[in-house]
Amino acid sequence: QDAGNHTLLTEFVLSALSSRPDLQHLLFFTVCLVYSMTLIGNLLICMVTVHPALHLPMYFFLRVLSLLDISTATVVVPKMLVNLLSEDRSISYLGCVTQLYCVVFFAATEWYLLAAMAYDRYVAVCSPLRYSAIMSTRACLSLVLLCCCSGQVVSVVQTAWVFTLSLCGPRRINYFFCDIPPLVMLSCTDTALYERQLISATVLVIFTPFCLILLSYTCIISSILKISSAESRHKTFSTCSSHLTVVTLYFASGTLIYLQPKSSSSQDAKKILALIYTTVIPTLNPLIYSLRNKEVKEVLIRVMAVLMKK
Repeated sequence: QDAGNHTLLTEFVLSALSSRPDLQHLLFFTVCLVYSMTLIGNLLICMVTVHPALHLPMYFFLRVLSLLDISTATVVVPKMLVNLLSEDRSISYLGCVTQLYCVVFFAATEWYLLAAMAYDRYVAVCSPLRYSAIMSTRACLSLVLLCCCSGQVVSVVQTAWVFTLSLCGPRRINYFFCDIPPLVMLSCTDTALYERQLISATVLVIFTPFCLILLSYTCIISSILKISSAESRHKTFSTCSSHLTVVTLYFASGTLIYLQPKSSSSQDAKKILALIYTTVIPTLNPLIYSLRNKEVKEVLIRVMAVLMKK
């Protein structure tokens, strides 16, 4: 089919992480190692947090976070690994639609989940006597369902909008998976309206949860400073600082990628940022957010001891 003088695309060719052939095998083993660590670390968190000793809502949210991290990495990394060793880096139109939908869904859901986790920490620190009543099982499930539904709406709208643009070339895109910025670059029509819509969506999906998180932690820090026990202050602040580390990495990379979708000058930088939030952050989450937690480590040691005996 033709749109003017342009041929509409029926498949795309993804680029590798590096154009240098001598680096392909090194990158393959590096990414493969990181992906293995992502799977092992997050599966351990999923397994450990179902232990009866970790029945608090915080650990339920951690389990959901780990599942989202596994899902995000699995949507992107296996195809990336194949492309590092294969000459054929094509992806079908339907495959590209599916990959974009999944990436946006898991990312948006995780952004909202991080806000829910901040609210959970706010209630635990600022209203400890009412914590069990406020963060009931029903409330936690409702929050996670709300996060998933919000992520679903964002994903459907963004995916549908991107693929209503006339994507007409070139077939090769300078990115290692189907994401909004490289696909917008392929449009042969005016994307000004879509770019304004994407900025609005970025504010809604990224900045709104981020502001809620900052508000929660402002209240949390204020309460921490009132705690008389230095040990209790340190324990509470340690948990909160881990959460803020994840939030800063995740929200900063997402913001820098999606606020200027059609900026060709920063495309390589966006590839690095995309690599961080799809590959590196899912690996870091179990380390800086879960395994630093004393209760999680104690249960993990017990579980590993049981498995070793078997």
